Amino acid sequence: MDIESFLLTVVDVIDETADARSVSFEVPADAPEKFVYKPGQFLTVAVPSDQTGIAARCYSLSSSPHDGGPLTVTVKRTVEGYASNWICDNLKVGDTLRVLPPSGIFTPASIDADLLLFAGGSGVTPIMSITRTALDQGTGKIVVFYANRDEKSVIFAQEFTRLAAENPERLQVVHWLESVQGIPSPEQIKAFVEPYLDYNSFVCGPAPYMKMVTTVLRELEFPRERRHQEKFVSLGGNPFGDIEELSLAESEIAQSDDGNDPEDAVSDEPTLAGPVKLEVELDGESHTFDDWDPKVRLLDFLEGKGVKAPYSCREGECSACAIRLIEGDVRMLHNDVLDSEDLADGIRLGCQSVPTTDTVRVTYS
Repeated sequence: MDIESFLLTVVDVIDETADARSVSFEVPADAPEKFVYKPGQFLTVAVPSDQTGIAARCYSLSSSPHDGGPLTVTVKRTVEGYASNWICDNLKVGDTLRVLPPSGIFTPASIDADLLLFAGGSGVTPIMSITRTALDQGTGKIVVFYANRDEKSVIFAQEFTRLAAENPERLQVVHWLESVQGIPSPEQIKAFVEPYLDYNSFVCGPAPYMKMVTTVLRELEFPRERRHQEKFVSLGGNPFGDIEELSLAESEIAQSDDGNDPEDAVSDEPTLAGPVKLEVELDGESHTFDDWDPKVRLLDFLEGKGVKAPYSCREGECSACAIRLIEGDVRMLHNDVLDSEDLADGIRLGCQSVPTTDTVRVTYS
């Protein structure tokens, strides 16, 4: 069963820097509910390719779901990044692009919380979405630490200046330029973080940058529930299964590396003989079943019951299908994105989970 995709029309293209563009889309009038999103989520898009038919890529939303603006992603060119270069070179107003509905769990549980946001390079995209939304809808204070190579590399420079000027008591933006200050050290990050130990932290950027910042946050004993790190890995599967000419495509967004190896793939052999009782919380509704076959993955079982559970890659290579265990346990047949801390926090991938206990309760919230 392939996830539903949509052809979206480009309504605006903005050059943010010499190598980054924001692309805005018109949401289909007959499916607005499919594009309701949370700040920090991403879109999976299908970029035309002469070699593979289409290249599937994930790009974070930089827009806010609450300010009335269009659905917008921001894309930065990468070295030998086919899709990002194609978007920056070719996409124009009036063009259409095939897109999957928004996904991802890199989003605040409460928009009223005090937020400590770390961005590096193009990792600012979901950080901007969170900042815009929190200022518009929330009540907390927001501190942004934004690291870049040099001044001309700063995406959303004018927007951050405007937002900070309009919200001087709530928003503080600190720009760190490698060309001026060098690469930030763990000691410098620690000194910066210490006044904000009770804030909720979010980190997005190049893998070494995220690893350094999250290591500092751990050392300062930031609790797991207040420490969030965006994770993207290469998509080895085909999320656009309804397009016949699509071959397997790699995502350009690099896998984050925090020093913890994900679970290895394991055998599909079930550990239970009989059916399992399952309770699922999804979109404010509770679904209960007493016939989950231990050989069937959670996502497949829910789809068979007519429950529209979220997913994107179906391969255990993204976080779109993430669940949180409330009771019982499951094991994942494949996992390329969750680290040991995620697992300890009860997070699992629904597309890869089979039950290991007679009763399982999970939530998608």
